[in-house]
Amino acid sequence: MSAFGKRNGTGGGQRPAFGVARPMHSPEPGGGQFPPIDSVPLPGATADAGASVGGGDAMSRLNDRQQGSGDAAAPKIEGFEASVHKIKEQVLPRLLERVDPEAAATLSKDELAEEFRPIIGEVLAELKINLNRREQFALEKVLVDELLGLGPLEELLSDPDVSDIMVNGPEQTFIEKKGKLQLAQIQFRDEQHLFQIAQRIVNKVGRRVDQTTPLADARLQDGSRVNVIVPPLSLRGTAISIRKFSAKPITLDMYVGFGSMSPKMATALKIAGACRFNIVISGGTGSGKTTMLNALSKMIDPGERVLTIEDAAELRLQQPHWLPLETRPPNLEGQGEISIRDLVKNALRMRPDRIILGEIRGQECFDLLAAMNTGHDGSMCTLHSNSPREALGRMENMVMMGDIKIPKEAISRQIADSVDLIIQVKRLRDGSRRVTNITEVIGMEGPVIVTQELFKFEYLEETADGKIIGEYRSMGLRPYTLDKAKQYGFDQPFLEACL
Repeated sequence: MSAFGKRNGTGGGQRPAFGVARPMHSPEPGGGQFPPIDSVPLPGATADAGASVGGGDAMSRLNDRQQGSGDAAAPKIEGFEASVHKIKEQVLPRLLERVDPEAAATLSKDELAEEFRPIIGEVLAELKINLNRREQFALEKVLVDELLGLGPLEELLSDPDVSDIMVNGPEQTFIEKKGKLQLAQIQFRDEQHLFQIAQRIVNKVGRRVDQTTPLADARLQDGSRVNVIVPPLSLRGTAISIRKFSAKPITLDMYVGFGSMSPKMATALKIAGACRFNIVISGGTGSGKTTMLNALSKMIDPGERVLTIEDAAELRLQQPHWLPLETRPPNLEGQGEISIRDLVKNALRMRPDRIILGEIRGQECFDLLAAMNTGHDGSMCTLHSNSPREALGRMENMVMMGDIKIPKEAISRQIADSVDLIIQVKRLRDGSRRVTNITEVIGMEGPVIVTQELFKFEYLEETADGKIIGEYRSMGLRPYTLDKAKQYGFDQPFLEACL
């Protein structure tokens, strides 16, 4: 069935050194250790005057930030992109008159582009617009993205350097490139245009977003995670947050190449993954917890049955026997919800070798700990926290959030018996992501969970261009989990990596 032919009618600087002690002298005219009072910058003096005193660079940056204007957050689309955008606005309404939307939806993007080519030529002739070959190809792509894709977002999704996309209403979109936020040069026609694209995303995974359910988690076809929030909760219009999924799987060796961990840390984590250690990956938002979980999954034996459980399925395990499970939100009547805890309970009946939770946020923590302690060694999960010690505290709190009436000491003992390793990942202020701690959980000493640090990242300095320099240090301790590694024949390499 053709989609066309309905009708053809019209219609810096280096930082100062600190810590150098000098003997005190009495002030002398024109010099000495203490400068004359006249040389001290007064309030309102320029940044250059303040640079003569320690920390001038930092204070000048603060002044620039205070005097900066917030008007710079509106994109300015200029040049070639602006001309194509203007032509698209004229061509699109006339093109829609010639298209059967239902039939067009059955075509692929390439097929639709082939069908569009002569029709676009007709519309351009009607509008008396002459385009060269480059402009016509760009116009075709924009129109196909508008009808079948995600409109202006397609350009950002196809850019491999973009890791995050944050749409704050129709007129403002930010992206993250190499750990730094910057304004994207795209705009949506209006709020209705942006809302339609948001609905297109969530409808593909069987979810809905509107005024009655203004929040939605979804995913794109490549596994990228999407969160949508619409008015009345979002006051600046529909907001879409996309965490892009890397097309190329990241391995632990690539972490070493990026400088995110040392070769010894990578060796220890490879052995931990292969020897079925129970691992918790801890970190803040956007620190790379899911990426680390995907990288660790490469070390799982291909003969093991692995189940992953998530709110929105974004894990991409690199194993043949892998079954992903996803939660279901309640329907309009508030019924039919399937939570992570329900899926964890059901997963225990599916004969898994390992259970992997994308993220634990509540009482499902207790069910995962029970799985770790009852024959499902090698289970893994992620959670939000700023340090390994804080991660243990959060796990205790999450178990206590449920209706399980057991004392806190019993919960702590359950955690100490279940978890073998905590991997702390952080995104530093220069945008780099580092593995900052690898910590073992040893057991209980009184009411306290005892841990020991195997590896640690220590901050040393910051370069003039803002890059953080540090080193990865092994604590030189004999790992408590050495006996577990010995069962798989990795005790000697594990010991050598940790010492």
